[in-house]
Amino acid sequence: MSDVPFGFSPHDPDDKSGKPGDNPFDFSQLGNMLSQLGAMLSSAGSSSGPVNYDLAKQIAFQQLSSSTTTIGFAADQSSAVTDAVHLAEMWLDPVTSLPAGTRTTQAWTARDWVERTIPTWQRLCDPVAQRMSGAWVEAMPAEAKQAAGPLLSMLGQMGGMAFGSQLGNALAQLGAEVLTSTDVGLPLGPEGTAALLPANIEKFTEGLERPASEVMVFLAAREAAHQRLFTHVPWLRQRLLDTVEEFAKGIKVDTSALEQLAGQIDPSNPASIEEAMSSGMLEPQTTPEQKAALTRLETLLALVEGWVDVVVDAAVADRLPGAPALRETLRRRRASGGPAEQTFATLVGLELRPRRLRAASALWKLVGDQHGVEVRDSVWDHAELIPTAEDLDDPLEFAERLANTRKALEDPIAELERTMRENKGGDQPDEG
Repeated sequence: MSDVPFGFSPHDPDDKSGKPGDNPFDFSQLGNMLSQLGAMLSSAGSSSGPVNYDLAKQIAFQQLSSSTTTIGFAADQSSAVTDAVHLAEMWLDPVTSLPAGTRTTQAWTARDWVERTIPTWQRLCDPVAQRMSGAWVEAMPAEAKQAAGPLLSMLGQMGGMAFGSQLGNALAQLGAEVLTSTDVGLPLGPEGTAALLPANIEKFTEGLERPASEVMVFLAAREAAHQRLFTHVPWLRQRLLDTVEEFAKGIKVDTSALEQLAGQIDPSNPASIEEAMSSGMLEPQTTPEQKAALTRLETLLALVEGWVDVVVDAAVADRLPGAPALRETLRRRRASGGPAEQTFATLVGLELRPRRLRAASALWKLVGDQHGVEVRDSVWDHAELIPTAEDLDDPLEFAERLANTRKALEDPIAELERTMRENKGGDQPDEG
């Protein structure tokens, strides 16, 4: 690759000084590149914004149609899902203080999953894509912006197609493998809707040597537990989305990568833009602020999964003989870099490490054993009480601190008086 940054003309070969000319930026190069990329926009569809979601759905549906044959479900499959969720809800009632959050139970195809989760993916992906698109334009020299003029909108369309193509491929992969609406650990589906994907569950069950009905009820319990949490912890859904936005605000893109983009994209082959994106060529540099946001997001997702893991284990361990094996199978599924982790790492830059998930499970189990189910679940009442990444490293200290923290929140005046008494009885300087 040439050492000359994209958009700049090479030095005069006869100039031995090595200094660039007075006006090194080649505006014609920028215009030519954008004009060539215009040939790719004919298939962009009518979608506007930082991500072309029309293209994403088109790609996802096309890939799913070619890889799956299941169009719908028989009546007995839909009723099996309904019965499994109903049974799971009854088993969950004694082991958590959070009431049922499921208002509707549905059996989804992979296509249904894509259709019903697109609105949430839009909220997750738009901040990242918007920031990346804006970063490209912000980093351009003022002269280049003026020369490009309306062609900048073409660059935006190109970015929308790139993200749409990337998202479409990711959704197709996920749609063919996810087992429930919350399999990714996020509230992707409509609020209050517990959804299972029987065709995917059937494939998942192969080789497990467990009855299909047992696997269905186990997964229904996980789905129902997720719904209880997302329905009755009102701040949780928004906190997850806000943290993604915090990550997006710090995105910085090296625009010199656009030179490589121009060289790798074939205007006659729209798929080449997906290859360019998947190569990591335009991957933004991670700032300290972004790392902090990712740590918070990773921790919160681990806490959600850890709570569900503990609650479901308490609900089904004595009722389903294969529950321990199924629990470990799902953990290994995450540890092997399953579709959820890969997709989130690609679209948001987050990897949900299984080590954090196990640590979160251990923390919730310890809190429940020491303080009881009601205190454990009441931690979700206040965002200030939620464990941090440091607490996952030392769950015993968190469990010991929790009682005092709850007293302070429930009766701040009494806690202040207690603190003043302790200070008065200590070695305080005499102000008299």
